[in-house]
Amino acid sequence: MKVTVVVGNPKPQSRTRKVAELLVEKLLAPGYELEVIDLADHTDEIFAWPSEKLAALNASVAESDLVLFASPTYKATYTGLLKAFLDRYPANGLAGVTAIPVHTGADFTHAMGPTVTLAPLLAELGAIVPGRGFYLALSQMEQLDEVVEQAAREYATNFARLALVAQGTTSPAHS
Repeated sequence: MKVTVVVGNPKPQSRTRKVAELLVEKLLAPGYELEVIDLADHTDEIFAWPSEKLAALNASVAESDLVLFASPTYKATYTGLLKAFLDRYPANGLAGVTAIPVHTGADFTHAMGPTVTLAPLLAELGAIVPGRGFYLALSQMEQLDEVVEQAAREYATNFARLALVAQGTTSPAHS
């Protein structure tokens, strides 16, 4: 399974990245291939059209089975850096990708941010969003493992339920 973490924090090696990577670790059994795309490392080309480097990153994300799109909360939503990266996709450019929106923020004021701002954009691009987005307030950093573990259990439950539904479909994949 190919897993990608796309980090939209303008600060490289951010806490947001750490949270998203930990969620992958807590959610998945060993054996997945992980790629981390820290967009802070690509600010020099984010608005370059065309850009072979960013086109390759976009293609890699679109070929992933699971992608966590992680951003600090900026102005009640995600960063412009992440938006600029996602704007490079055509309609349905993330079709077939399962996507988890992840936000970090100063407090719980914007806890629904990943669900009401980022998840709809991911769905518009064709991604499958398996439940509400994950939000971590910075006041939870001391309980990071426990909070992320709880979120991983919730996503695992959602995936199991979706797998059950998938088994009962009449889609060509099951014929």
